[in-house]
Amino acid sequence: MKFNPCIDKCTYEGTHCEGCGRTHIEIAETKKMVMALVNFAQEQEYENVEDFVAAVGKSVLKKLKKADTNK
Repeated sequence: MKFNPCIDKCTYEGTHCEGCGRTHIEIAETKKMVMALVNFAQEQEYENVEDFVAAVGKSVLKKLKKADTNK
């Protein structure tokens, strides 16, 4: 399945957003993860949030690639 980011044309009827095509459950879970990271960065009072976001993204990508090679 290909990830489709939000395109700011959100709909709430049915099971999928007509804007991005993702399920409403997927969107809600993604928002929870993002807010958890936002809250963590704020609690740590990071001054370099761009570096934090880049490091988290790099770490997630590394772990996903590693998981793919272990299949």
